[in-house]
Amino acid sequence: MLRVAVINDYMGIVPKIADWSQLDGLGEVDFYADHIPSEDAAAERLASYDAIVAERDRLPFTRSLFERLPNLKLLVTTGGVNWLIDLEAAKEKGITVCYTMGVPGAAPELTWGLLLVLSRRIVWDHANVRAGGWQTAPGMSVTGKTLGLVGLGNIGRKMVQYAQAFDMKTVAWSPNLTDERAKAAGTVSVELEHLLRTADFVSVHMVLADSTRGMIGAKELKLMKPSAYIINTSRGPLIDEAALIGALKNGSIAGAGLDVYDREPLPADHPLRTLENVVTTPHTGYITDEQYRVFFGEAVENVVAFAKGKPIRVMTENNMIAALMAKP
Repeated sequence: MLRVAVINDYMGIVPKIADWSQLDGLGEVDFYADHIPSEDAAAERLASYDAIVAERDRLPFTRSLFERLPNLKLLVTTGGVNWLIDLEAAKEKGITVCYTMGVPGAAPELTWGLLLVLSRRIVWDHANVRAGGWQTAPGMSVTGKTLGLVGLGNIGRKMVQYAQAFDMKTVAWSPNLTDERAKAAGTVSVELEHLLRTADFVSVHMVLADSTRGMIGAKELKLMKPSAYIINTSRGPLIDEAALIGALKNGSIAGAGLDVYDREPLPADHPLRTLENVVTTPHTGYITDEQYRVFFGEAVENVVAFAKGKPIRVMTENNMIAALMAKP
């Protein structure tokens, strides 16, 4: 019998969203809805478990943590990409790492939602109506405006399609973007400086790496129009957080729509929780009912297959890269 821990289920819905009874006779499952804040806390809680089902991006599985989990044989992560897992260390420790698939469309849908919320002041008007008031200030029509896409992968390309439906213009930049690829996606390749100077909405869709960490900093934010908004549903550290807070406080940009942060969950006293020109969501770009049913339905399948000695969806660095390229 495997002892299985399902961790970081912030909403407390995972026990009901998948059929864990498939593990009857094969394993016993414990569910944890709280945030595990540190490696020490993770080691203390998880040391006795044979298998862990983890939500991606919520806990780093480092070499040092693996060394503190002596019973661990299986780690299942939601999604096809999780750079917080040291795959080399897992292999050396004899730990099998498995992944789950994804559902197309969730992330760009939330990104577009943030754009509309910002442009039409939906959050602020909603709050004012609830408080007994009425209209607050004029919104901005997106028709004819320019959307600048920092990154033109699958999510960026979907954003181009949404923008076209709203009669918006688009421009795009990434380090290796060619004119041909941009044209095939229905947009135009420009230099980053031009994008930042001309876009009414800047939406960031890059992979977090050493080369992209802090790629939007004080210098880049100063290039943006005072009337422009920036949206980030990719990874928090792509934008220099201190520089962003400064730009929002001094009004050098109109506002921001954020789903991701340097530290998650966002601390209760964090300024991004209180700045009036920011719309925040709690890293829900990929969290939909449909997505969760795939994630945890396949997580159950992964644990069952491993318990029967026939692991499926085994993660390697190569298939992580392939999954990233196909990311919806």
